[in-house]
Amino acid sequence: MQIYLPIAELPISIFLVLGLSGAVGFISGLFGVGGGFLLTPLLIFLDIPPAVAVATVAAQVAGSSMTGVLTYWRRNALDFKLGGVLVAGGLFGTIMGVLFFNSMRRLGQLELVITLSYVTLFTLIGGLMLFDAVRAALRDRSGKPARRLREAGSHPPWMGLPLRMRFPRSQLYASVIPIAGLAVVIGFIGAVLGVGGGFMLVPALIYFFRIPPAVVVGTSLFQILVTMSGATVLHAVTNQSVDIILAMLLLVGGVIGAQFGGRAARNLNVSSFRLLLALLILSVGLRFGVELFLPPNEPYSVVVPEGAQR
Repeated sequence: MQIYLPIAELPISIFLVLGLSGAVGFISGLFGVGGGFLLTPLLIFLDIPPAVAVATVAAQVAGSSMTGVLTYWRRNALDFKLGGVLVAGGLFGTIMGVLFFNSMRRLGQLELVITLSYVTLFTLIGGLMLFDAVRAALRDRSGKPARRLREAGSHPPWMGLPLRMRFPRSQLYASVIPIAGLAVVIGFIGAVLGVGGGFMLVPALIYFFRIPPAVVVGTSLFQILVTMSGATVLHAVTNQSVDIILAMLLLVGGVIGAQFGGRAARNLNVSSFRLLLALLILSVGLRFGVELFLPPNEPYSVVVPEGAQR
């Protein structure tokens, strides 16, 4: 059964979209990540225009984050004060990202920018995660003790910058400059690539600022909810590239798949978790890298500049 996507301007199988989003939702529930970093490239591989894929997945990520935010809020595992700083920086980065997105689209270079960004970001992050996972596995096999964390009272230099603020819920007293800067970068990347950025924000808050993991996930989801909602509105207003029909199908499949993924995660040990997630991220980056060297199906195309149509 096929359905026509009015914004993407092509027909697509309903069962294919539901199956694809369900599989990504399963992975999302299994690894505790948003899934947008997988869903956007997979839609592009299905010939969905990159602009539509990015904007629509932003809407899907925002919708799927809502239930997570409510769950962690009820558990009292959400730091709204820290989340406010992350949201402020994230919204600024989102606006800058949408402006950059629009300029690249007008120049006809958007697809190349998205491909190069995925190759660079995902091979780098996936490679580092794979190296760390393999090193940890070898350490466990040899019986060596795990690396010790920094001693109490020792802080990295970026936490001592000006404009320090206390976040009691996160047990943190640090400058808001690096926190907001991190949020700006992730907001920018999210707007350009259609990813929530949780797979970058969560480890950064844990390893760079030593925030308890129980608080990090809920706070990260809160930031993703607000910034991806903002990105969806901006893309819809400036680009008219949000396909609501596709977004609803992705949301339904993702929610169902996430339920099964969450159950399967109970039987996954930590070492396997880290290794599989690293291989998953690395494989997406390498897939885009291969695409750079393959001849296109249509070597020539005609692009009508915006404003030239009458």
